[in-house]
Amino acid sequence: MSVTQTGLSDPPLNPPSVKVPSQALKKPSILNDVYCLDDFQPLAQKKLPRQLYSYIANGADDEYSMSLNRAAFNQFTFTPRILEGVAGRSQSITLFGQPYSSPFGVSPVGLAAMWCYRGDIVLARTAEECGVPAVMSGASLIRMEDVAAAAPNTWFQAYMPGDEKRIGELLARIADAGFRTLVVTVDLPVQVNPERYAKNGFSTPLRPSARLAFDGLSHPQWLIGTFLKTLAFHGMPHFENWRAERGAPILSGSVKRDMVARDHLSWEHFKIVRRYWQGTLVLKGVMRPEDAVIARNCGVDGIIVSNHGGRQMDGAASPMDVLRAVVDAVPDVTVMMDSGIRRGTDVLKALAEGAKCVFNGRSFNYAATAAGAAGVRHAISILRTEVDRDMALLGINKVNEIDASLIRRRAA
Repeated sequence: MSVTQTGLSDPPLNPPSVKVPSQALKKPSILNDVYCLDDFQPLAQKKLPRQLYSYIANGADDEYSMSLNRAAFNQFTFTPRILEGVAGRSQSITLFGQPYSSPFGVSPVGLAAMWCYRGDIVLARTAEECGVPAVMSGASLIRMEDVAAAAPNTWFQAYMPGDEKRIGELLARIADAGFRTLVVTVDLPVQVNPERYAKNGFSTPLRPSARLAFDGLSHPQWLIGTFLKTLAFHGMPHFENWRAERGAPILSGSVKRDMVARDHLSWEHFKIVRRYWQGTLVLKGVMRPEDAVIARNCGVDGIIVSNHGGRQMDGAASPMDVLRAVVDAVPDVTVMMDSGIRRGTDVLKALAEGAKCVFNGRSFNYAATAAGAAGVRHAISILRTEVDRDMALLGINKVNEIDASLIRRRAA
């Protein structure tokens, strides 16, 4: 399919060393009424076919854990300092020797290139331009080598295969691509309940059907600007990074994705990862202090306390409710958190409970869907502005000044 036939244009993405032109920073009109992170969600829902929206938005079973993730922050209140002189505020942090401008980042979310053209590059590059960490998903549709070239400081998240040979092959590819920080997600030994996805027609790969065709045609902005544009310039998207070799296409009536259960994986496999991986190693999905201690003893550099955004076991506790216990169990490990972050106050509450950084996946992917890089940039700006304002109101100049003395847990 040629550019002439489709009418599509493929403006080059600027390499990270090139200053972004001022006209590229102009806020699109669609963002004029976006004042908080939650305002991105209805824009994304309107633009996307229901199948793709379901993948971002839905959680497991009855979505009880999703609701817990948000409700947990309301169990904490602040006790602000006064007259502290907060004119010199800075929210910068350092993680694993790398400075960042804010204490939050972009969580890994698979299939990002299906709702935003070149979505993984858009998310990673915009995060890097804005000085916040971003984690690329192993369930992504753009080659890891391309993302690493566009945004060299991006972290890579992987689900480990089940034998040492394939583990070694995958880790070698990740290292050769240039990634220095590896995030191993371990909270999905089996696939999640597909109930909500199935009700909305989502599967991996997507199965051609009349319903899928209708939903695509009824969302022309997504169909032309994302899917057909991707087909024209890059061909059918595949799971490019699930294993060392290329995986299944995203759309197929017969091909099955490599979804072999990981229920036999154990700490012994994680030790293999540590032995092969020479860079920074982060374990994602820790919810118990006992597991944090084992991870520390296996040589982990960082931990992300996470219940997978409420997408795995429904009824799992909120990471915010277990964060302090994990931090106290491994004070010599960099502990981070994701799941439920929507406000600057959420960020500061998590930092007060001991997190060094927090991550958000859904909001930044909604932002990319709504307005591409401009949307992600606006989302980062919103959260950064909230953190700055909340630091002033809390009476602190640096994020490392916030501790448990500045929050209270409400009585049940």
